[in-house]
Amino acid sequence: MLYRKFGKTNEMVSILGFGCMRLPLLPGEDPTKIDEKKAIELIRYAIDKGLNYIDTAYPYHSTGIFFKGQSEPLVAKALANGYRKKVKIATKLPSWLIKTREDMDRFLNEQLERLTTDSIDFYLVHALNGNLWKYLQGIGIIDFLDQAIKDGRIKYAGFSFHDRYESFNKIVDAYDWSFCQIQYNYMDENFQAGKNGLKYAAAKGLGVTVMGPLRGGKLAVQVPESVQDIFNQANIKRSPADWALRWVWNHEEVTVLLSGMNAMEQVVENLKIADEAEKNSLTKEDLAIVEKVKNAYKKRIKVPCTGCGYCMPCPSSVDIPTCFSCYNSYYMFGGEENYAILSKQKIASNCVGCGKCEAHCPQFIKIREELEKVKALFGK
Repeated sequence: MLYRKFGKTNEMVSILGFGCMRLPLLPGEDPTKIDEKKAIELIRYAIDKGLNYIDTAYPYHSTGIFFKGQSEPLVAKALANGYRKKVKIATKLPSWLIKTREDMDRFLNEQLERLTTDSIDFYLVHALNGNLWKYLQGIGIIDFLDQAIKDGRIKYAGFSFHDRYESFNKIVDAYDWSFCQIQYNYMDENFQAGKNGLKYAAAKGLGVTVMGPLRGGKLAVQVPESVQDIFNQANIKRSPADWALRWVWNHEEVTVLLSGMNAMEQVVENLKIADEAEKNSLTKEDLAIVEKVKNAYKKRIKVPCTGCGYCMPCPSSVDIPTCFSCYNSYYMFGGEENYAILSKQKIASNCVGCGKCEAHCPQFIKIREELEKVKALFGK
């Protein structure tokens, strides 16, 4: 297992982290019914092979983000019998549920109990965006983080990010963070924080954890034939997952990559790659292969939306960039789960055809026509 220094913390963490959001389930569709025996086996196997970063969160494996899930208690069980001493735990304050300064302490104390630990190594403010950060600042988040570090309930403070790049730098600069967590993969190089955010955070001394390196598995399974043909041209034969993970680890600014492993073959493969994937190790030929793959995926894009957001805000509250992102993702990778998580106020069906958005689109997209196609594909 390779390790990297986690920013200014000077902690050495395995480059592969175990993401506990998609643990194996018992038969059925209930996300709260984790197959505990199998999940514990996977986590402990990875730890025995050198993995020392375990990532969970308050709502993981629940029926919705407003409910506490079963991931944290499962992690506690997996880390019993001496395994807690071998790893760093990362979990997250459910920021969207916070109404008062007291709520922050209440959730943290509950999470300490759920994880059966006295201290959380890496504590993140979950899913920050610009507006949410301003709100949390107003009710005392900075005081909370300072106090929780001082009294030892957490060792290091960080945040996970889901917003546009412009908000990312402001959040980085607003507090003495130790680390951050961003989405990053070869298809999302300029999405949300993106490459610029990655470099900015690392330059500020933050450790950087990457989520979504396989785009929720889409870069690893059901790969289109046209894409697989490109991979087959490489002198070194690698699986699609191998290519995607190595591309992320090739960035020296990345400290740890999270993988939501739910099968032993995934754990074994990822551990093997994590034994070899040094920073800056991909050759020019390797990077050219990935670039060809990226272009092949882009040819499957239906709407040339760059996600710039100039069309926003929509008077009818439609989240136009996200609607188009989900629409394109469907044709690139298949599946409509991303669209399903949009709130009813933000879906394409709410478009009233006012046309205000089209006047501001630098790509000259016929937004109203394209939203009709999104509506036709996904329905209501």
